[in-house]
Amino acid sequence: MAKRCEFTGKGPIKGNRISRSGKAKKLGGIGTHVTAVTKRRFYPNLQRVRTVVDGQVRYVRVAASVIKKGLITKPAKRNWKPEAAKA
Repeated sequence: MAKRCEFTGKGPIKGNRISRSGKAKKLGGIGTHVTAVTKRRFYPNLQRVRTVVDGQVRYVRVAASVIKKGLITKPAKRNWKPEAAKA
C-alpha cells in the first residue's frame, strides 16, 4: 500500500541523516565536524480513519494534518442496541 494521503497527496520526501562528532566551540571544544551523510526518507503521519466519501462510509488513509484541519467528515455514531432478552 502506498504511503500517500488520499486527500492531499502527501507522500514521502527525501532528506539526509547527518552524523557529527566533536564538541561544540561554545562548550569548550574545537567545533563539530560532519563524519557521514546518509540518505533517508521522511514519511507522512498517515492514519486509517472512517469517513464519508461520496455519501458512503469507508476507511481511508489520510495525514494527521487533514484530520486536524477538519477536511474529513466522520460518520454518525451508531446507537443500535440489541433487543432485550425475552425470558
